[in-house]
Amino acid sequence: MSLILNIDTSTEVCSVALANDGLVIQSRENLAGQNHAMLLTIFIDELLAESNLTPEKLDAVAVSGGPGSYTGLRIGVSVAKGICYALNLPLITITSLESMAHHVIQNRSKFNITETENILFCPMIDARRMEVYTAFYDITVNQIRGIQADIIDHQSYMTYLENNTIVFFGNGATKCREAITHPKAIFLNDIITSAKNMVSLAEYSFGLKNFVDVAYYEPFYLKDFIATIPVKNIFKG
Repeated sequence: MSLILNIDTSTEVCSVALANDGLVIQSRENLAGQNHAMLLTIFIDELLAESNLTPEKLDAVAVSGGPGSYTGLRIGVSVAKGICYALNLPLITITSLESMAHHVIQNRSKFNITETENILFCPMIDARRMEVYTAFYDITVNQIRGIQADIIDHQSYMTYLENNTIVFFGNGATKCREAITHPKAIFLNDIITSAKNMVSLAEYSFGLKNFVDVAYYEPFYLKDFIATIPVKNIFKG
């Protein structure tokens, strides 16, 4: 048996899922954004209390390791590392893009996706303006194209679209609809990052003892954090 706490704060969604042997027991999600620091530990306490469990009963903590929001990733990983350090628990990290892709691929019939030999799945996380964090996966969730930060225009992914149907989804895909108009491009709505999507991947990693170093692990930011000054404040002072 394995009791794993799953945490995903890689985007505007703050989500936590408690899973036993790869099945979700309880979960919490908030899609409002900007509240991760306030909500995350509250969600964790609520899930444990509702399940009549204490933190000492946990076998591991799994956290989304990116890419995604710099601040969101820092919050999620910091809380996960704190729990693991205090309780001497192993830490599992799951790629945010892979967990979304795994969710869609495992639920193809739900999304009316016809299975073909040449189909790729492209989760996208918004990186502001017309930039997205993305990767390509085949139907077995094998990564075909590595994680990159792409600036989207009308020519994006044309080489792949010539020979493949590509399913785009995630909070970065919505803004790409008008740019990527190829007939082989399919867009899914309302696919979000979620701790619930991490559960089976975390259980698999736990079975393999695929853990990271609690002391030295850092999220996969993909890009360096750049602090900016709001335009309204530039001319103050």
